[in-house]
Amino acid sequence: MSAVLDNHGHAGGHAHDHGDHHHGPTGWRRWVFATNHKDIGTLYLLFSFTMLMIGGVLALLIRAELFQPGLQVVNPELFNQLTTMHGLIMVFGAIMPAFVGFANWMIPLQIGASDMAFARMNNFSFWLMIPAAIMLVSSFFMPGGAPAAGWTLYAPLTLQMGPSMDVGIFAMHILGASSIMGSINIIVTILNMRAPGMTLMKMPMFAWTWLITAYLLIAVMPVLAGAITMTLTDRHFGTSFFNPAGGGDPVMYQHIFWFFGHPEVYIMILPAFGIISQVVPAFSRKKLFGYASMVYATSSIAILSFIVWAHHMFTTGMPVTGQLFFMYATMLISVPTAVKIFNWTATMWRGSMTFETPMLWAVGFIFVFTIGGFTGLILAMAPIDIQLQDTYYVVAHFHYVLVAGSLFAMFSAYYYWSPKWTGIMYSETRGKIHFWGSLITFNITFFPMHFLGLAGMPRRYADYPMQFADFNALASVGALGFGLMQVYFFLFVVLPAMRGRGVKAPQKPWEAAEGLEWEVPSPAPFHTFEVPPKLDATATRVIG
Repeated sequence: MSAVLDNHGHAGGHAHDHGDHHHGPTGWRRWVFATNHKDIGTLYLLFSFTMLMIGGVLALLIRAELFQPGLQVVNPELFNQLTTMHGLIMVFGAIMPAFVGFANWMIPLQIGASDMAFARMNNFSFWLMIPAAIMLVSSFFMPGGAPAAGWTLYAPLTLQMGPSMDVGIFAMHILGASSIMGSINIIVTILNMRAPGMTLMKMPMFAWTWLITAYLLIAVMPVLAGAITMTLTDRHFGTSFFNPAGGGDPVMYQHIFWFFGHPEVYIMILPAFGIISQVVPAFSRKKLFGYASMVYATSSIAILSFIVWAHHMFTTGMPVTGQLFFMYATMLISVPTAVKIFNWTATMWRGSMTFETPMLWAVGFIFVFTIGGFTGLILAMAPIDIQLQDTYYVVAHFHYVLVAGSLFAMFSAYYYWSPKWTGIMYSETRGKIHFWGSLITFNITFFPMHFLGLAGMPRRYADYPMQFADFNALASVGALGFGLMQVYFFLFVVLPAMRGRGVKAPQKPWEAAEGLEWEVPSPAPFHTFEVPPKLDATATRVIG
């Protein structure tokens, strides 16, 4: 501990290069009892990729059923179970843990910390997710099948589900506890363990976005816990929170859920904004345009996210005054988001840009996320939303934000940082195949859904009239292609790097990349910054 506290350590405080030699356990113990932030980050990323594959299989079953009109593959009840579990697994099993994995790996490296603040709690918050994931996936094999109430778990449907609903509620509680512990860890690490000279306003944007995200998680996860606990007591203990027969109100559930659910949407995109804010300057060879405005924009998105929840509920019979308030609040939150888009564009403007794979994903992210943002702005208009509510237009909108938003940013981060993790440079050709294959198949899958929604095709239906057949067939083919591209990514990009096959990565693979993470060798040694680094005036380089 004294090494961590000693600010006057060796000249420059460079990371000790222990190579693979370290003081922790080896073999399976290294992973089961992992307390090193890098190992835990790796575990999170592998877990989330596994869940992405499981959720993807469910999505492909949904698209197989919708390939043509009529019932081909599954019955309507199983179809609803698939849509419900696809949503839950992707949101709570794939996207959120992946961002926590990136946070675990990169935040200590970016701020010059020796590790995360609470190493054992870090281990615990990861392993909590395994039983939760098993419970979610195994619910398909329970009497009555998996929950089929939509990922939003709306009452009164949830009050009528079989025993798998209780298992699902328990799994959500455990995942929530894991999120809260991870967030506390990130906040304490960032506020207490920055290297001397690393002020808050000199922190990398990825650390900033995660700091704000962690506060959001601590604020809203208990709200979700409250909503699903009330559902549980309605199911088993005779309360009537959401049961109209006993004086309850199912619409109250929607208010509570979306008070959690809307900040949750930003929890899944703010770390992505942080990643893009790291990658774009590196490949534009310029400083990030408007750093301070990015920090303030991120903070204002977080604050405003608490006052827009009922834009998911324009069709619930809300008074016109309420509709107006939520409509204008939602339009307002698009302003700080637009600030970010303009800042990234201004960063690229007249920069000497090159398009290595991380930059391709970042530019792809900006393009498709902007489309998702515009459709969100359209859905914010109460009169339009009342027409488009629960149609495929909404499905198109949030997949543009979550797949093309969160997932594309994660791929950008993987290609950007993985040389530092593995010590191996990925194959640029394979990275570009993965990018273009994913971008094209993604748009083939989800762009037609805008037209389906405008034509009136409802969500969560296993069958549909003939006039929707062509666009649905197109979307199903695209979805299969998109899924295969992610399998390609794992087999031909990730696995070779994990096995150490490929060109050795230099310490700084990207010439214009800034930040402390590029001051340690590649692959990053097991122990870094045991003596806090001394920073230059910009807090991006070690003096010594």
